[in-house]
Formats: sequence, C-alpha cells, structure tokens
Amino acid sequence: MAFTRVAPVQVHVRTDWFSGRPREITWGDERLPITHLTALREEAAAYPVITGPRTLFEVETPRARLSLTFQHRSRRWTVTGVDERQAA
Repeated sequence: MAFTRVAPVQVHVRTDWFSGRPREITWGDERLPITHLTALREEAAAYPVITGPRTLFEVETPRARLSLTFQHRSRRWTVTGVDERQAA
C-alpha cells in the first residue's frame, strides 16, 4: 500500500464533539463514514509560519484510506493523500 499524493482538496468533516477526531467526510456529493483512525500526527511545535500548526490524520473509510489535514489557523480540512482499496 502506498498513498497517492493529490493536490489538497477541501472537504467537509464531521468530528467527535469531545475528542475532535473525524467521524465522517463529505467529499462532493459522497459521504464517507470513518471506520478507523490509523495514525495521528500533531505539528504544533514545528510548522511553516505561513500555514500555522496542523494536525494530520490517516483514516480508513469503506472505500479508501485517506490522509486528512486540519489547518488550525484557517480551520480548514483538506485531503492530501488517497490509497484506494483493492477489490477482494
């Protein structure tokens, strides 16, 4: 498995009220429930000054594994990588 880099695509993400973890992604007309949080990386200490701090999530959905980025300064969610599942 390898992530395919994509141009950052803005998406709408619903998060857990208490933990802030993503629960559902709306990408265009498609809703993807998040089944598993694979990895979490917080870049709060070392980050580019222009973009500000961010948090990266690797999540699994029924259709694909995604790399999500939340930019704290602009409060934007983007998809930065996609790994589509192989049909069994």
